[in-house]
Amino acid sequence: MENTSDRSIDVRRESNDEKSLISANASEDDYINPKQDKYYQDAKNYWSTIAPTVDGMLGGFGSISFTDIRGSDQFLKNVFKLKPAPGRVQALDCGAGIGRISKNLLMSWFERVDLVEQDPQFCETAQSELSSTGKLGTVYNIGLQDFRPEEKKYDVIWSQWVLGHLTDTDIVEFFFRCTKALKKNGMMVIKENFTNADKVELDRQDSSVTRPLPMMKQLLTKGNLRVVKEQRQKDFPKDFVYGQQQYGRTS
Repeated sequence: MENTSDRSIDVRRESNDEKSLISANASEDDYINPKQDKYYQDAKNYWSTIAPTVDGMLGGFGSISFTDIRGSDQFLKNVFKLKPAPGRVQALDCGAGIGRISKNLLMSWFERVDLVEQDPQFCETAQSELSSTGKLGTVYNIGLQDFRPEEKKYDVIWSQWVLGHLTDTDIVEFFFRCTKALKKNGMMVIKENFTNADKVELDRQDSSVTRPLPMMKQLLTKGNLRVVKEQRQKDFPKDFVYGQQQYGRTS
């Protein structure tokens, strides 16, 4: 946002025969299964087949983990230079997988890190890998669409490669809950892949979407967040959809 632990919801290639493109102005039901429960269950089923390893979290591309963490670390350095800057006590890792980002990034910056992850096997691995750090807080075994964080608890909420698993409605509601969970001057950092065209890309294999950046900004605004810094991830392989980093604070 190195080596060892978390799930990045896919650093995906530009082409995949399981994907299709939908106009960005299409209604949600045009690209998300109208049976919302099935949409989430399909994603849950997919991740239950993935090994709890760095390579598994990164879709077979574990070699990018170091570059990913290095870029995210630089981004956080810039965040903490801002005035007012967020505190460095408590962070939340969303869609944490086996704790790759928590272990290699967040625990270097914060005194305590909570994780939220829907897959029980990933949660067990994270608990095992991170318990000896002395910085592991609570590991919540629940999907983000159902997660209700404690209010005014977090200095930084980190969400990486997971928001594509939420419907537009649920992502806005999730953002609202996050704004309430942030402390004064708290920030939410989002690191996601975005399509280069004005299209939503649907991946039927893992039951997720990749949105255009303008669409994500609209959803952030609806969720009472505003973008105050934006940065492109550098040095990823050319055949990857590059991740954008943003961080927002409550409006």
